[in-house]
Amino acid sequence: MERRYRLQKNRTFQYVYRRGKSVACRDLVMLHAKGRGLQVGFSVSKKVGNAVTRNLVKRRLRECFRPYLGDVKNGLYVIVARPSAAEATFQSLQRDVKYLLKKQDAFKEGNRA
Repeated sequence: MERRYRLQKNRTFQYVYRRGKSVACRDLVMLHAKGRGLQVGFSVSKKVGNAVTRNLVKRRLRECFRPYLGDVKNGLYVIVARPSAAEATFQSLQRDVKYLLKKQDAFKEGNRA
């Protein structure tokens, strides 16, 4: 996923945590707040595992979200990985991301993936 789509500033993450609406499933939680452009951030805490595991989960989540970049409404999205995400397969994470986007009603009209 390109860097221009990534949330990087701590204050932006804090804004989404405070003002965003959340939906959840077994392995992930997604928060969405209104914003001008499309930006996505990934939060994987130390409860998930060591640095290698956390980076693996983040890479997988970025790849899971990337196909939907053109189909998702503008806004600020934060995807939080729960500890069970470390054992989840790539396919199950893909399913979860798609499910959360649908549940959040984040797809543009006509692009119901």
